[in-house]
Order: sequence, then structure tokens, then C-alpha cells
Amino acid sequence: MPVLSMFFGIIVRMYRELGGRHNLPHIHAEFSGDEVVVALDGTVLEGSIPRNKMKLLLAWMEIHHDELEANWTLLSNGEQFFRIDPLQ
Repeated sequence: MPVLSMFFGIIVRMYRELGGRHNLPHIHAEFSGDEVVVALDGTVLEGSIPRNKMKLLLAWMEIHHDELEANWTLLSNGEQFFRIDPLQ
């Protein structure tokens, strides 16, 4: 699964998911063995990560919303994704 960004121990991934179980555009984020699946609108679809890391992830998603949507479209069309700057 392509890594879009990494920051503060959070690894953010997105991949092409035709016919997958999540029908909304979303990301997968992992922190210290925990994983959360979050729709691009910020809705948690599955799983969890520590609350303080979730706040950082949601802030990053808000800052980079347009880039996340662009990557979702690229991956959905079978094209190459691009990395997104980490939260600093």
C-alpha cells in the first residue's frame, strides 16, 4: 500500500480499492501497531489510534484535503500517486 506521508510516528497510506469494503474515499493510518481507516471527510470508518495522534492526523488531513482527493482520483484511475508533505 503506497505511503503518502509519515509524521510523528504516524504512517499514512492510500491504495486503489476497487470493490473494497470502504466505499468512500479514505486513508489508512498506522501508529505503533494500531490502525485507523478515515474517510477524507474525517469520519472514522474502522479502528483507532491514540487520541492525541488522531488529532494530529485529522489536522493533517484538513490541511492536505485537496491533495488527498487528487491522490484518490489518481489511484482510482490506476495512475501513480504523489507523496504529501508531513505535518510539521
